[in-house]
Amino acid sequence: MATIPDSTKSSLEQRLAIRARERWPQVADIRMRFRARFAYVDALVQEDGESMVQKLCRLRYGGSAHIWGFAIYRASHDDYDDSVLPTGLPVGSAEEALDTACGFYFNDPTAWADMDPRRT
Repeated sequence: MATIPDSTKSSLEQRLAIRARERWPQVADIRMRFRARFAYVDALVQEDGESMVQKLCRLRYGGSAHIWGFAIYRASHDDYDDSVLPTGLPVGSAEEALDTACGFYFNDPTAWADMDPRRT
């Protein structure tokens, strides 16, 4: 089982923070936790003047800093469920995973439009 190199952890955190600033104004900060080959992605969200942490997804490192396995956080079960991205694939970029999870949790399905392989 491959663990995530420190350089990949750092670049992943930077890439997701940039994507959140570009696309998700309700996200004040991205919080990351790492365990073995997994990266857990949470969002710090401001709601009614208070900060709350929203768990979003888990990324599975498979040896590449650019392709990650994706599991959505299921609040109803307090766990992560291996999922597919809007591309129809179970793997993709970390940014695609962030957009998918944020689109779901922040009720914005337009986040998936750019990933839809049927778009021409």
